Amino acid sequence: MSSSLSMAAAAVCIALFGGWSAAGAADGADARQRARDLGIVIGGYAPGSFNAITDVPGVKVGHQTLISGEGALKAGQGPVRTGVTVIIPRDDVWHKKVAAGSFVLNGTGEMTGLAWVAESGFLEYPIALTNTLNVPRVANGVMSWMIKQYPAIGIEDDTLTPVVAECDDGRLNDIQGRHVSEQDVIAALDGATSGPVKEGTVGAGTGMVSYGFKGGIGTASRTVPAKEGGYTIGVLVNANHGRRPELVVGGAPVGKLYEAPRAVAEALSPGQSEGSIIIVIATDAPLDGRQLTRLAKRASLGLARTGSTARHGSGDFILAFSTANIIPHYPKEPTYTLTHLADTHLNPMITATVEATEEAILNALTMATTVVGRDDHRVEAINLDRLKALASGSRP
Repeated sequence: MSSSLSMAAAAVCIALFGGWSAAGAADGADARQRARDLGIVIGGYAPGSFNAITDVPGVKVGHQTLISGEGALKAGQGPVRTGVTVIIPRDDVWHKKVAAGSFVLNGTGEMTGLAWVAESGFLEYPIALTNTLNVPRVANGVMSWMIKQYPAIGIEDDTLTPVVAECDDGRLNDIQGRHVSEQDVIAALDGATSGPVKEGTVGAGTGMVSYGFKGGIGTASRTVPAKEGGYTIGVLVNANHGRRPELVVGGAPVGKLYEAPRAVAEALSPGQSEGSIIIVIATDAPLDGRQLTRLAKRASLGLARTGSTARHGSGDFILAFSTANIIPHYPKEPTYTLTHLADTHLNPMITATVEATEEAILNALTMATTVVGRDDHRVEAINLDRLKALASGSRP
């Protein structure tokens, strides 16, 4: 079977079954549960309807998952365990920009376009997540999609510098193959929806490893009470970070207590990347770029609560945006009005960000499925029964 045909077959399988994992998977997607469904409740604020970044009105998420081949690595050909995940802040974000800010906790990695976000204080196109070597092709896909939506870009209109964030999935994937195509990116953008978000071994999270377990995409949200503004915070992560002994779940040292299988030695072999995490925060609170940068910094605390120490070789990039205001593309008048939340009322949003970040990371772990990747490297999904017992303070 050719590479293109095998990818097509994999795509059909994913479409039909919603979470197929690679050869020899021990846990089906239908057997997985989110942290809250396991009785692991993080923080005090309530989640939104979907407990996802899409609880922020207008935000959409799309995935393209690429799984094909098995056995020995043939560089440039496979096996393939990768994908792309996109976040669209709102419809027509090019003309109706959103305020944005960012923070780099540790910079062993890349999130393109942050220089313009820092300079302008806004975001004007979708965000894409993928693997490290696929960044240029994914950026091309975003640009092609944007040019199709706005044909004047680069002619009568401005140009763009896409925001593309990466994590290294080379432990499971033929990363040299750069298998995510422009068409995959366009398909993810065209297929992006609001509502529930697929998590775990999906999209950009397909080949990710976190805390020595299968990682990937996770999301969560928080709503603050009406007396504190009634705003929503949503977080989406691509978790590819941490070592097993570090994992903390709800304050319990789960990683130290969990019996490590032999496969973990493979997942953390010398010479491999120490991992990374990408965190994207959305809110409908009326915050400016400076305040959103402050929220992005606080997401680091949610990350730390799961045990991360942001190691030397980790790339930890955080981007936050607000949909509350519209920043016009080319305003006709020299001034325009924005609603602005006072800094003295920011504390509930800070707490909500920390809580949602922590839970999103845990959801990435609990929803991920076991994957066997290139060279038969196998990364196990965390055992949910064992996790529940350890998080509750008992031993299975």
